[in-house]
Amino acid sequence: MARLDSFTKNVFSSFKGDTVKQSGGEFDYLETSLEKFDDGPFFLGQFSQVDAAYVPFIERFQIFLQEEFSYEITSGRPKLAAYLEEMNKIDAYKQTKCDPKWLVRFYKARLAALG
Repeated sequence: MARLDSFTKNVFSSFKGDTVKQSGGEFDYLETSLEKFDDGPFFLGQFSQVDAAYVPFIERFQIFLQEEFSYEITSGRPKLAAYLEEMNKIDAYKQTKCDPKWLVRFYKARLAALG
């Protein structure tokens, strides 16, 4: 979980540059992390606090990057794709998901305000 801050900071900062190139390494790191345990699709194999902390950011980045940059973060990352698929089966998580259109508008406004 110590890496969560740098993950979000690096992806957010990539929005101002070559987004796909700059953020790709962050999603590659997640893919590698998801390969460490074979007893399930989550970061520690079974669902844990790590998943609860990361998934909101991953989901929101996936929405924004797809919409604004036509970048699908799960392309070439089968573990990340399986992870998101499994997360979407958890009712408690599904209830926390945001509206994609609202999210894109919010991120655009935030980026515009940051200049």
